[in-house]
Amino acid sequence: MPRHYLDHASTSPLRPAARDALVAALDASGDPGRIHQEGMATRAAVETAREQVAALVEARPREVVFTSGATEAIAAVAFGAAGRGGHQVLTAVEHSAVPAAAGRHGDLTVVGVDGRGRVDPEAVAAAVRPDTAVVHVQWGNHEVGTTQPVAEVVERLRDHPALVHVDAAQAVGRVPVAFTNLGADLLSLSGHKWGAPAGTGALLVRRGLRLDPLLVGSDQERARRAGMEAVPALAGLGAAAAALAADGALDDEAAEARRLTERVLAGVADLDVRVHGDPDDRLPHVVCLGFDDVEPQAVLLGLDRAGIAVHSGSACSSESLEPSPTLAAMGVDALRSLRVSVGWTTTDADVDALLDALPEVLAGLRALRR
Repeated sequence: MPRHYLDHASTSPLRPAARDALVAALDASGDPGRIHQEGMATRAAVETAREQVAALVEARPREVVFTSGATEAIAAVAFGAAGRGGHQVLTAVEHSAVPAAAGRHGDLTVVGVDGRGRVDPEAVAAAVRPDTAVVHVQWGNHEVGTTQPVAEVVERLRDHPALVHVDAAQAVGRVPVAFTNLGADLLSLSGHKWGAPAGTGALLVRRGLRLDPLLVGSDQERARRAGMEAVPALAGLGAAAAALAADGALDDEAAEARRLTERVLAGVADLDVRVHGDPDDRLPHVVCLGFDDVEPQAVLLGLDRAGIAVHSGSACSSESLEPSPTLAAMGVDALRSLRVSVGWTTTDADVDALLDALPEVLAGLRALRR
């Protein structure tokens, strides 16, 4: 049976360009921190990757600090900003990594959202206190796809000393991101979400801003993140970024993702399901569906038996059966939902398979309840 992968918001298959670059760099033997020929060769590879990532997100190369992913970048923000004050602000729909990290460094204020998962910039600004160190706001939600008014949040806080951190893990590689124009202080991203190697990511740090480093011990990344750089993986990250930045590829992929998710939305219109999130201001690759009368795990298993991989929006991790904080904050059923997410490998055949199987799976489960 052919498989149809529709869980790209969790992780996306490795792009050919990233694979080629990673494999080519596996034989690199030098420490990028050394000045011999081998070290200088690996340093060149790391700096090329930095330039490629910077070009994708319209940042200066020196603003790119490589990390193991967005989770580490978020932890670095929460830790590094803590010396500025004992208070941090976040929205109620942030990825679980944000409250987990921020909660270790002082008081938290959580700003609510509306029924579509969107935060009011005025409410964010009102939550800021004199001792606020950093405000966390995601670019786009990982469960329902709703995009936030990040530019408005940045503008409203321009005269406040609090830093603004944008979690763009679901946005980078999916929609155009221009860090310099946005004006935020910090932005986190993850490579595996858009076809770069797992274990790669970056924290963008506005020029002139200094944060206490989370990882200490040596002077890599200009003393902003200790530990020898993972050269092959970073070469893959840079190659994936370059592939997306070339010749309008990102715009083309975003348009194709929106076309495919619009097909999903049209195809489920008669299935007695709800669509969560903002119908207009949303990431192009994510659709979240809600059910009143069936459990999401049963739907997931039914679709998996039909060869289709999707995810329940009720948890970030399949090991957790806790209600979704995102959906709860929106005031909707936080237990029964299904997330469909497309990516660079998705085809119409994948969507066809979902739209063929989902009605049968739902009908079978609903019949059991009678």
